[in-house]
Amino acid sequence: MLPSISRHGRFLGLLVAIVGAIAITGCGSSKSTTSAAPGAGGGSASTTSTSGGSSASANTSQCGPKPGVAATGTPIVLGAINTKQPGTDFTDISNMAQAYFNCVNANGGVNGHPVKLQLQTEATQPPQIAAASKLLVQTDHVLGIAGTSSILECTINHAYWEKLSYKAIAAGIAPECYSTPNYADVNMGPRYSSDGAVQYAISQHVSKIVFDQSNVPGTGYIAAGPNAIAKASNVPIQDQTENVPIQDANSVALKLVNAAGSNGAVVLNFTPPEALVILQAAQKLGLEDRVKLWGCSTPCDTDFLASTLGSKWNHKFFVNAELTPPDPVNSPTMQLYKAILKQYGSSVTGGIGSFSQMGFTIAEIATHALESVTGPYTVQSVNKAFENVKNFNTGMLCEPWTFGPYPFHIANNVDYTVTPENGKMVIAQGCTPISAADPQIAAYRKLTGGT
Repeated sequence: MLPSISRHGRFLGLLVAIVGAIAITGCGSSKSTTSAAPGAGGGSASTTSTSGGSSASANTSQCGPKPGVAATGTPIVLGAINTKQPGTDFTDISNMAQAYFNCVNANGGVNGHPVKLQLQTEATQPPQIAAASKLLVQTDHVLGIAGTSSILECTINHAYWEKLSYKAIAAGIAPECYSTPNYADVNMGPRYSSDGAVQYAISQHVSKIVFDQSNVPGTGYIAAGPNAIAKASNVPIQDQTENVPIQDANSVALKLVNAAGSNGAVVLNFTPPEALVILQAAQKLGLEDRVKLWGCSTPCDTDFLASTLGSKWNHKFFVNAELTPPDPVNSPTMQLYKAILKQYGSSVTGGIGSFSQMGFTIAEIATHALESVTGPYTVQSVNKAFENVKNFNTGMLCEPWTFGPYPFHIANNVDYTVTPENGKMVIAQGCTPISAADPQIAAYRKLTGGT
C-alpha cells in the first residue's frame, strides 16, 4: 500500500496475495524459488485456495534447521529505519521482522548465526534520517538493511546506500523506494496500492472517483497513479487531502460523499486509525450508502478495522491487499506467521494485519538470502545475496519475489481486493495485476519482461 504516502504517509500497507499449497518446512530457503504462486499472471487470475483445507499445523520450531537449539555464532547484524511519530508509526514492520529472526535464532539460526536487527526511528526530519543511516553503518556496523519503512528515508538516504552498495529489502513509501536501484520492497507503496483500489472501483462501473489522502510529503506523486488509471478509463477523478490526525471527521465524510455522488466511489489512502474515523463518521451520519462503494489502499486491510466497523460495512468497503489475506487462508505460511506473532511478537502492537505481514515477509526473504552465503558474512556477501534473490515464493505474495540488478524495482505489482465480512477481511477479487495505465508500472514490466 507502497506502498499512500499517505498511508504511507501514514501508511502502508500490505497485504495480499493468496497462496496455494506451498509447503513450508522452515522460515528459510526450503520453499521453491522457481515456480510461480497460484494466481500469478494476468487478469483476475483464479487462485488455489487452501481455505480450511490444510492439515499442517505450523509451530515455531519450524523457523530454523535445528528445532529448539539456539544459535551461538557471531551475530549477523542488520538494520532498519522506521517512521515513528504522532499519527504515523511503522515500527510494527521491524518489530515483526525481529520476531521472525528471534524464532530463527531459537531454532539453529542462519548457518549457526543468530540474526540481530538494529532499529532506528525518525520523525520525518531529514537530518535525523540521514544521521540514522550513518549510525547504523558506523556505530552498529550493520551488514544489510531489512525492515525499513519510512515516509522520507528513501528520499534522504538512497544515494548513501548506493555509494556503500547496500541493497535494502523494505516496505517503501517515498517515490525513491520504487525508482532507484538499491531498494526492493515487499509492498506496493501508497501509489500502487491506491492504483489497485481505484482500479477495483472502476471495475464496478462507478461514474466518479474521489481520492482522499493524508496531507504529507509525496501526495502529488501518489495521486498521479490513480489519476492516470482513471483517465485511461474515462472516469472523472477528484483529489483531496486532509491534515492528520483528523480533527473533524464528520465534515470530511460529508465532503467526500457529496463530491462523489450516488454512483461514485470514495477511495481513501490513510493508516487504519485515520480511515476508521472517516468511515465511522460516515456511518454516524448515515452516509455509508450514499455512494456506490468505498475503497482504501492496503493499510486498511486489517481485521481490526473490519471488526470495529461492524456488519453494516460488509461488501460496501473494498481494500487493496498487497499480501495474502490471513483469513480464511490456512496455508503453512499463514500458520507460521500467526505462530511467530503469538510467541515472539509481543512488541507488535497491531497484531494480525498488513504491517506485521510485511515484517514477516521481509525477514523471510532476508533469511532465505542469508542462507545462500557460503563464506564469511560481510557487507559485500550479504548485499550480493539480497540482490541475487530471484523468483522466491514467500507464501505471502501473489507472485514470486525478485530483487535483481535493475535500475528500479516495483517487485510487488499484482494483488488482491478484500472486503469486510462479519469482522474479517475476505477476498473480493483474486490476484490482479496493477494496471499498466500507470506509466511507472508499464516501465517496470518492460524492464523485467513482465506483462
